[in-house]
Amino acid sequence: MWTIDRERTTLEGAGLGLLAAVSVGVLGALGRRALAPTPAPAWAPHAAATTVRAAKRLNNSSALLALSVLADSSIEHYRGMFFNKIMLLPILSSALTLGSSLHGAHDETAVGHRLRHAIAAASACIGLAGGGFHLYNVTKREGGFSWANLFYSAPLGAPYALILAGVMGTAAEHVRDSSRGKLRLFDLPVGRTMAVLAAGGIAGTVAEASLLHFRGAYHDPFMFVPVTIPPIAAGLIAKAAWERRPRWPRLTRAWLWLTAAIGFAGSGFHVYGVSRNMGGWRNWSQNVLNGPPIPAPPSFTGLALAGLAALDLLQEKRND
Repeated sequence: MWTIDRERTTLEGAGLGLLAAVSVGVLGALGRRALAPTPAPAWAPHAAATTVRAAKRLNNSSALLALSVLADSSIEHYRGMFFNKIMLLPILSSALTLGSSLHGAHDETAVGHRLRHAIAAASACIGLAGGGFHLYNVTKREGGFSWANLFYSAPLGAPYALILAGVMGTAAEHVRDSSRGKLRLFDLPVGRTMAVLAAGGIAGTVAEASLLHFRGAYHDPFMFVPVTIPPIAAGLIAKAAWERRPRWPRLTRAWLWLTAAIGFAGSGFHVYGVSRNMGGWRNWSQNVLNGPPIPAPPSFTGLALAGLAALDLLQEKRND
């Protein structure tokens, strides 16, 4: 018991130290940026409209991912009885990201918002730390990396939805705030960068769905849908990222919208899956915890919206 308490105290101390470091960094960045004048957009009105539309789609993508993380982590960490107080962090950060992203989704200006940018960056850092905690949770169990631990321990892919929510929110502000019409993210063309990130995010979500649906033995034929259709969308948007001009924009756009629809449909199937457990929704307090995760599938929708935003930017001539 003493060993468990010491391990728990160490993890909480490390997590609080990380939170303090992130908070100091965010406050420092806000302080430095507050002293600098806000750059005015210098591109043509049509190009500005394109970038604002893409930024709003990225904000919508970030909001959906943050909502998925907020609901999923609240349920799963409640099921874990918040054994480690650090388990409260993704709930807080995803709630802040959701609020800031919804604010950005209704922002028609072509200038980035400093507070939204800071919240998104902090959430990405917290998600990265959460990935380390989940990895540790798997490896510390008897057997290490085994099928049983991958099935029933902390899900390795869950924290990366928060990372992607933060990245999409950060990218939205970069798209709005690009000076002289040069769209750059991580010193790379933002359209191509976002296309690669969207493709990678969809592929990672497919991998997690494959693992959990394999655990369910694919007992329903519809369980094959999220592991067959979204990979094609990931391949199409990745292909567009490497082309000078997207060759199949209509097909890529249609397949991304189909992937977005699959995200919402998946939640409906998961609601039905919860109802099939003993007691159905009359026993919701137990079945929601033990049934298929209802908030998980909309991650496909959020990433598909990011892919659509990237496609808009790739089709903009200024991005060549």
